[in-house]
Amino acid sequence: MTVTYSVPTITCGHCKSAIEGEVSQVAGVDSVVVDIEGKSVAVVGGEDAAIRAAIDEAGFDIADE
Repeated sequence: MTVTYSVPTITCGHCKSAIEGEVSQVAGVDSVVVDIEGKSVAVVGGEDAAIRAAIDEAGFDIADE
């Protein structure tokens, strides 16, 4: 199942690399795709709390939905 997180502060390739690097290390994550233009992170696998923590660790905040 794919879960998509809205991350409005994504602006560039560096942001993409930082988020993908952190989230890909979360146990159970099968894939992570960062959409710079859409300002979103789509993740397959992993636990929600761990993914949110990884995005935070990369220096980004998830928008309240």
